[in-house]
Amino acid sequence: MPPVEEVYAECLKLRGEVAAQAEELARLTAQIEWFKKQMFGGGKSEKQDAAQLRLGLDEKAAPAEPATQQITYERKSPKPAVKQVAAEHFANLPIEETVTIEPAEVQANPEQYERIGQEETFEVDIHPPRLFKRLIVRPKYRHKQDRDLPPVVAPAPKRPVEGGYASAGLLSYIVMSKYVDHLPLYRQETMSESWGAKLSRKTMCDWVDVASQWLEPIYKEMRRGLLEGGYLQADETPIHCNDPDLRDGKTTQGWLWVISRPGADVVFDWRLTRRHGELTSLIDGFSGILQSDGYQAYASHAASHKNVVWVGCWAHARRKFNEALSEAPRQASLVLHLIGHLYEKEAQWDAEGIAPEQRAQLRERDFARHLALLKKLATALRRRARPKSLLGEACSYLLSQWSPLVTHCAFGQTRLDNNLVENAIRPSAIGKKNWLFIGDPDAGQRSAILYSIVVSCQRHGKDPHAYLRDVLTRLPKMSNKDDLSALTPANWQPEKNKAKTKSGEE
Repeated sequence: MPPVEEVYAECLKLRGEVAAQAEELARLTAQIEWFKKQMFGGGKSEKQDAAQLRLGLDEKAAPAEPATQQITYERKSPKPAVKQVAAEHFANLPIEETVTIEPAEVQANPEQYERIGQEETFEVDIHPPRLFKRLIVRPKYRHKQDRDLPPVVAPAPKRPVEGGYASAGLLSYIVMSKYVDHLPLYRQETMSESWGAKLSRKTMCDWVDVASQWLEPIYKEMRRGLLEGGYLQADETPIHCNDPDLRDGKTTQGWLWVISRPGADVVFDWRLTRRHGELTSLIDGFSGILQSDGYQAYASHAASHKNVVWVGCWAHARRKFNEALSEAPRQASLVLHLIGHLYEKEAQWDAEGIAPEQRAQLRERDFARHLALLKKLATALRRRARPKSLLGEACSYLLSQWSPLVTHCAFGQTRLDNNLVENAIRPSAIGKKNWLFIGDPDAGQRSAILYSIVVSCQRHGKDPHAYLRDVLTRLPKMSNKDDLSALTPANWQPEKNKAKTKSGEE
């Protein structure tokens, strides 16, 4: 029989192995639940490989049913949604055709009836996209008395495509279809046959390039306005691009960086890397408050620039505890409740129209107690939770970001999260699922310019097609000395609105 010391040592070793295996099992189970939520639930938009769900783990060993805990909480009942009737929904549609249907009795004997009223219904129809030509006639004249003078003719109208046949309206439709409706050019090429004439994909690609060149001065004006605003929200998203230097048509990864501010334009910028230096060149000359997620490029930039203050994103911190609900519902719910209090106060101040100066004072007063409890709770939970568990990772992230998160209390103009700029990125995320990659690294900035324009139009409630049609018509007639500030999506007004404004002033 082996000595007692050896048996005891072996027992300790086995206990350690069992504990390690239990921890690994819990981690893998949490990963499987996360993958299932991403694939089948309301997860993020990134696509998950279905092969990762075909691991067969459920067939080999079904995990033990977790202990259930009953949690009670109170929440306000949402207001019942008011269903909009069709007449209200289509109230602004123009009436292009009126059809009068007379009763058969009246048609047979109209003298015996008199009209006392009418019943009205409607139906909604559509004009499919179609191409048409606009004939431009420029009469040519010669002088009657002096026949030696050369004939006179009006100059050709200036169009975005010099010497081409594409109007500003056609260019606007192609750009909007790709960057708003997410239709790749090869699909538009196929669809154009039903419009009346086939448009070459190569030709449309050239048109998109021309549109981006005309809009680039406005894009630079938008960027300048953001950098002078004193408050920036920033984020970045990866996008593949086709690199001709790579063999077999392989793609490389580029990045669309985006900066914005609540209520202002949105500016995208194309970069081939995510290095810290890319951020420095993107916001060169900016001084003020910089808000982002936990990517260290933002922290490094703020640390090396004394005139920049870095604030964090509470949505990122909250999101991680929301993911940990399935693993530790009671603990994660407590944290979410404390974070929810901050958002409740913000919603109340928004409804009351609290000014930024007063909001900063209210944050200092009303957030202090909950933030102290939140930090104490996260510290205690991190000591008790496994480091690689969802709860442990959520606590570690919150505490590592604590300084930029609580810096919001010193300011009143900031939002608690970066959701506005993340929402601005969504169109590009949807678009790249359709067109898959950018055709060339040099073409990335073209997409950045056009996304900046159409996303800014959407943010300000402007029709992107109407904006592009108007601006691409006006730009060829303008000089380099003209002020472009009135043409940014934030300041642009449709012609009918301008007419109303003038008549109102008069």
